Amino acid sequence: MPAKLKSVKTPSVRDRVSKEEWDVRVDLAAAYQLAAIYKWTDVIYTHFSARVPNSENFLINPYGLMFDEITASNLVKIDPEGTVLDDPSGMGYNEAGFVIHGCVHAARPEIHCVIHTHTRAGVAVSAMKCGLLPISQHAMRVQHEVTYHDYEGIALDLDERTRMARDLGKTSKAMILRNHGLLALGETVREAFEVMYFLDTSCQIQIDAMAGGMENVLAMSEAAAHTADEQFHRTERPSGYREWPALLRLLDRRGIRYRD
Repeated sequence: MPAKLKSVKTPSVRDRVSKEEWDVRVDLAAAYQLAAIYKWTDVIYTHFSARVPNSENFLINPYGLMFDEITASNLVKIDPEGTVLDDPSGMGYNEAGFVIHGCVHAARPEIHCVIHTHTRAGVAVSAMKCGLLPISQHAMRVQHEVTYHDYEGIALDLDERTRMARDLGKTSKAMILRNHGLLALGETVREAFEVMYFLDTSCQIQIDAMAGGMENVLAMSEAAAHTADEQFHRTERPSGYREWPALLRLLDRRGIRYRD
């Protein structure tokens, strides 16, 4: 009989971190679990991070766990230099994750969460000269602020962080890493998740639309694009406050123990 494999288990860290850090851990673990449901995973090779409140340190996934194994307690805590401060599973972290996430957290102190993916549609659009096109309502959530960074190889060179920060700029919360994938930023985990949802869905729609040939693709008018952009970014827009609790309820209904 083959051995029955079990998920990696770690003791809860809830009693030895602040309430603020625990709340961020729970949200970040939820984002990983939701990413598994939405099929944003690339085996173990992408990463999400969140800043520890009132700190320059940030949390990231253990290198070796599938996204549906991530919990609030097994996240790795590292400092701005990449030194491990807490690693309950003992697995360490993906070096490329530190290069990308460390860059963003250092360059944009107002950003508290960074989500990086290699989805099929995201990588496909990253390889298109045209970039993200204004052809869907979903794209209007992010298209006006998308920035681009050219591919330089696997993100292992610390020097690349300077160029990545330059290309990201001071305000963008959506970035396409050419020939590589997508990056979404947020002042909270829920905001970063929303940005990635619309960015990745926009890429899926674009790939589907272009399958019929570029001559059949209809771009919206500049006036319509401007109106939709303003509507998405109106201050009273309620969805950002409603969708995250709904997503957490989805996890809870499925019995996913991301809060462990």
